Amino acid sequence: MSLRINDIAPDFQAQTTAGALAFHEWIGDGWAVLFSHPKDFTPVCTTELGYMAKIQPEFEKRNTKIIGLSVDASSDHEKWLNDVEEVGGARVNYPVIADTDLQVAKLYDMFPADVEGTYEGRTAATNATVRSVFVVGPDKRIKLILTYPMTTGRNFDEILRVIDSMQLTAKHKVATPVNWQQGEDVIIVPSVSNEDAEKIYPEGWNTVKPYLRTVKQPV
Repeated sequence: MSLRINDIAPDFQAQTTAGALAFHEWIGDGWAVLFSHPKDFTPVCTTELGYMAKIQPEFEKRNTKIIGLSVDASSDHEKWLNDVEEVGGARVNYPVIADTDLQVAKLYDMFPADVEGTYEGRTAATNATVRSVFVVGPDKRIKLILTYPMTTGRNFDEILRVIDSMQLTAKHKVATPVNWQQGEDVIIVPSVSNEDAEKIYPEGWNTVKPYLRTVKQPV
C-alpha cells in the first residue's frame, strides 16, 4: 500500500521504550511526528534522536507528540539511548518503537509488504528505506511525508516550521510562501475572493499578482 498525504495514518499496536501503545489512541486529539531509523547504534541517527530530545519542549508547545522507531529490540534501544544521551546531551523522554517484526515499517510503506523475517540478521544497509518522517494531524490523517538517505541528517527545525505552517493554515484560509517563518506575511488562498478578503482583512493586503495576495499573519 502506497501512502499519500491526507491518507489515514495506519494504526498499530507496538512495544516501545515507554511500554505498549496503540498509535491513534496515543496521539489523542493533538498532532504527532513519527520518525524512523534503520537500526540502533548508527551514527547519523544517534545525533538525530539526541537533537529531538533537546527540542521536545518545542513540539509540546505545538500540541505535538514525537515518537521514534528503529528496527531493533527494546533491550537494544535502552542501551542505544544511553549513547544518545551522552552524545546529544539530553535524555530521550519520548517513546521509541521496537519494530522487531517490521510491522510498522511495512504499514508505512518503508518496506515492501512481502518482506519476510524479523529484525534479526538485518543490517542498516538492508534497512536503508526506514528513514522517514510522518506528521499526523488530530484527524489521524498524514499531513507530511519526508524520506531521507542514510548519510543525511534530518533537519527537525524544518519539521517545526512546517507544523507551524500547517497549524496556521488549518485555522485560516491562508498559505505560507517560500522559506516562511512564524510571524511573517502569508498568502491569501485563491479560493477567497477579494470581496470576502475585505471582510476578513479590513486593513487590506498587498497584491503582487492577481493570484498572489500577501497579508500579515493572522493572530
